[in-house]
Amino acid sequence: MKRILFMPFLQISSGHHQVANAIMDSLDEMSDGFECEKIDILSYSYGNIETLTSSIYIKWIELFPSLYSRLYKQSAIKFKNEKKRFYLYEWLFLYWMEKLIKEKNPQLIICTHALPSYLLNHLKKQGKISIPVINVYTDYFINEIWGIDFIDYHFVPNKEIKINLIGRGVKPDHVLVTGIPIHEQFKESVKVKKSEGLYSVLLSGGNLGTGLMKNFIKTLQPSGKINYIVLCGKNDKLYNWINQMDFPFIHAVPYISSKKDMNALYDKVDAIITKPGGVTVSECLYKKIPIFIYHELPGQEEVNLQNLKNWGLVYHLDDWQKSPQFEEKIVTILQCEEQKMKLEQQLHSYHQQLTKESIAVLIEKTLN
Repeated sequence: MKRILFMPFLQISSGHHQVANAIMDSLDEMSDGFECEKIDILSYSYGNIETLTSSIYIKWIELFPSLYSRLYKQSAIKFKNEKKRFYLYEWLFLYWMEKLIKEKNPQLIICTHALPSYLLNHLKKQGKISIPVINVYTDYFINEIWGIDFIDYHFVPNKEIKINLIGRGVKPDHVLVTGIPIHEQFKESVKVKKSEGLYSVLLSGGNLGTGLMKNFIKTLQPSGKINYIVLCGKNDKLYNWINQMDFPFIHAVPYISSKKDMNALYDKVDAIITKPGGVTVSECLYKKIPIFIYHELPGQEEVNLQNLKNWGLVYHLDDWQKSPQFEEKIVTILQCEEQKMKLEQQLHSYHQQLTKESIAVLIEKTLN
């Protein structure tokens, strides 16, 4: 058995975990010769402190978004091309990371979060470990916490990120453009008959609280041209509120655990309104679903949004709070042949960049 250790960070259901889970499932489907385990270094090191840390993080970005955004940019973005050291992380986690590696003795480590990548890069630099490490990036940029120099392979979202890494000294054949990995189920196409004259638009992003999503839904003025399907996830308050309000052309959907059902829903809709989270965007880019961004969380999602706009892959509903008639903007874009052609060209260019081999095959080649 080939032991592979996956390293996201924290226990909250984030893109880091979704990507790790997708890769683990892909390896499991390909062969039974892999023994995969996913470990959060904070939980491993300090136990229940992780639960407190996760709740503080969620409250922080909810109550003080500007402060979080400012601190994130100062610590993780504004030090480009500098060999920045994060001494606090080293002091807190290096001992535990060494202990974990000795205990698990994996043949390969896959990082879906920057912090474990930074620690492993440091240990490899010191010659304390020689295990191959792969960085799998889950955003549309690379923050400065990621370990780079001593990481063996980099699975990146697109060619721009590859060019960035090559410019930082990484060998070109050690950077593979995989896109942000998605579950294999989403790569299947389900034939769904769509209603004529009525667009179906998915509305996503209400997991972290009902506040902004509620405001967005209240602002909607459905004209009958769009049927809105609201993905509520595990947010029961949002689901119950929508059902009680009985909005015309707005329908709440509870948590969907089945990837097959979620894939069928993707194939049913004409567009999605969402936040610029890496995994959701990656799924929609693969499915070639037009993406409208209505809100971004502070920090990573702000940078994701800026890059995705620059690359022409998303539309930004930045004025929805000031202009309630934004539904017309969505309909106009969906109907405009010029806009359709432009988006198709950008999506075609994006898909052309991606490696044709599956993540599981690439990992197997790395191990061999």
